[in-house]
Amino acid sequence: MLLDAGLVLVGLAGLVLGAELLVRGGSAIATRLGVSPLLVGLTIVSIGTSMPELAVGIDAAFSDAGPLAVGNVAGTNIVNILLILGLSAAMVPLALGRQTLRMDLPTMCLSGLLLLVLSLNGSLGRLNGLLLLSLAVVYTAAAIRWELKQRATAVETEIAEELPATGGPLWSRLLQLLGGIGVIVLAADWLVRGSVSIATDLGVSEAFIGLTIVAIGTSAPELTTTIMSTIRGDRDLAIGNLIGSSVYNIVFILGLTAVIKPIDVTDELIRVDIPLMAAAAILCVPVFLSGRRVSRWEGIGFVALYAVYLGLLIAFRT
Repeated sequence: MLLDAGLVLVGLAGLVLGAELLVRGGSAIATRLGVSPLLVGLTIVSIGTSMPELAVGIDAAFSDAGPLAVGNVAGTNIVNILLILGLSAAMVPLALGRQTLRMDLPTMCLSGLLLLVLSLNGSLGRLNGLLLLSLAVVYTAAAIRWELKQRATAVETEIAEELPATGGPLWSRLLQLLGGIGVIVLAADWLVRGSVSIATDLGVSEAFIGLTIVAIGTSAPELTTTIMSTIRGDRDLAIGNLIGSSVYNIVFILGLTAVIKPIDVTDELIRVDIPLMAAAAILCVPVFLSGRRVSRWEGIGFVALYAVYLGLLIAFRT
């Protein structure tokens, strides 16, 4: 048990470190090659912070632990919306832009409901994965088109400030990028192995481990980005990071995982966790539309809801 717990902790730390290396190396290379900061932020940075979930999902699928992959995404999205968004708003009220209200929020709700419908037969097959990936492509294209048309200059400046320094030779940045990918792959393997062993030893489901330990751990990049963005006053970046991550976790992470290898979805995930994930997304609709902001009290309420959810999860699933 201690060895398995050690694997989980080292795996979580490795995922955070690997994602940081990937984002820094990839951003520096793209910038050095003349790619705009906007496109870097919408592609390399977004994918980089989602790599932990992707690595865990693929490794879990090939380890015949599909429920862990789905539980990780459902749990991560609940963490993103209720805990991280709630903490950010509790610190500083979050103002909402037009893109968030008109495109990101509806897409987040739609992707959650779509995942619920696709999961009803107890699995996510390759056709389901292709459908989710198609939505990811459409969402990405729409997001890029929106940003270029509406406020490209402001967004590029904001993202450029968030990107790491690009000093150093190109070969060192390439090694940084490859090193980040390698660390993520290895750390995901350790995390999945340790999590599955702990679930077996404790007699709990792989989905439960994915909803708790793995979900909170793989949300570390989003937590760090959001809290730092909030402290520095980049509120649009903070909320955009969370909603964008929640969309990509479903349409890109689960979509690509299912295309590579179909994954099983347990009855508990279908009846409880995926509906709760979709409900958390839908809860954002009245909150976001009321004054086009998330107030401190609403943020505190989100955090309280997550505490209740986590308490019930531990009480009834262990």
